[in-house]
Amino acid sequence: MTAARSDNGQAVPTGVEPPATGLRLVHEDGRSIRATWEGEELFRYVYAPWDPQRESPRPYFHPLRTLGGDLVSLYRPHDHVWHKGIAWSLCNVGNENFWGGTTYTREHGYQQLENDGGMWHQGFDLLEVHDGVLRFDQRLSWITENGAHWIDERRRVGVTTLPDAHAWFLTFETTMRNVRGRTIPIGSPTTEGRENAGYSGLFWRGPRSFSGGRIVTADGGGRDELMGSRHPWMAYAGEHDGHGRGSTLVFRDDPRNFSFPSQWFVRTDMYACLCPAPFFSEEYQLGDGESLTLRYDVCIADGSLDPGACEGLATLVEERDLLSEVAQG
Repeated sequence: MTAARSDNGQAVPTGVEPPATGLRLVHEDGRSIRATWEGEELFRYVYAPWDPQRESPRPYFHPLRTLGGDLVSLYRPHDHVWHKGIAWSLCNVGNENFWGGTTYTREHGYQQLENDGGMWHQGFDLLEVHDGVLRFDQRLSWITENGAHWIDERRRVGVTTLPDAHAWFLTFETTMRNVRGRTIPIGSPTTEGRENAGYSGLFWRGPRSFSGGRIVTADGGGRDELMGSRHPWMAYAGEHDGHGRGSTLVFRDDPRNFSFPSQWFVRTDMYACLCPAPFFSEEYQLGDGESLTLRYDVCIADGSLDPGACEGLATLVEERDLLSEVAQG
C-alpha cells in the first residue's frame, strides 16, 4: 500500500497503519526476541525456554526462515526432542550435560543420568536495531541439574540482511567463563570413545524434507562421508515439501577460534544437521576462572546453491563484522 502524498510531496495521514519495512525487532519480554523483514518473520530467539529438565533448557533460534519465507529449522523432533532449531549445545561438560537427553561415557555408553543442566537468561546489556542491524548482548548462567553454578556466559549476536543475495546472516559469539572452582574438561562422545560422534557446539537441525540433502564445501561437497572433516566453512542445501524450492545454510568458522578450521558434525541420511564442532576429537581444558570465546557466522539463503555461490556468501559475511560495529556504536 502506498501512502497518500500532498502537492509538496509530504505523506498525508490516512488512518491506516503503514506496512512494516526493513528489519524490525519485537521483544516478548521475559520470553523471546522476534525479528521480521518487510513484515514477515525471519526468526524467533527463545531466551527463556519452558523445556523439561531432561532437554537441558537453553536458548534457541526457531523458527528460522529465508527472506523468501521458507522454514529451515525443526523443533523438538520425536527422535531427539532436545534438538531445537539452532542452539549452542554442549554434551560432555565434565560429567555434566548441557545438550539434553542421554550422556555417553567411556565406561557405560549412553545412559540417562541426572545431569541435564540448563543455560539460564540473566539479562540483556544491549537489545536494538540500528542502521539495518539487529544486535543483542546477553548474560547467562549455566546451572547443573543438581543446582551447581559452573559457567557464566556472555553471548553476542548480530543480524543483518543481504537482499541482493536473497539471504540474511547472523553472527553468534559466546564467551564462557569457568566459575566452578576447578578445571572443566569440555568434550564429546568421540572424546569418550564413540567414533564420529563429535557433536557439541552451534548445532542446527533442519526440516524433515532436508533429509538426503547436499553438503557443500569449497572442494565440492558430498554427504555423510564428510563427518569429522575440517573446513573453514560448510553449507547444507535442501529442498522443501510443497513447492519444491531449495534453501541453503552456510556456516562459517571464525579464524580466531582455537579449533580453526573446525571439524564438522554433519548428517544427511538419518536427518539434516550441521555443527562446527570445536570439541569433536579432543577435550578442551577450561581452567578455573578462565574464559573461552568462540564465534561463528550463519548465512541463510533462498535457493539450492553451488560451491561458488556458497563461497561468495562466506566472503560477504567475512567482510562484515557486525559485533565490532556494536562496540563502535
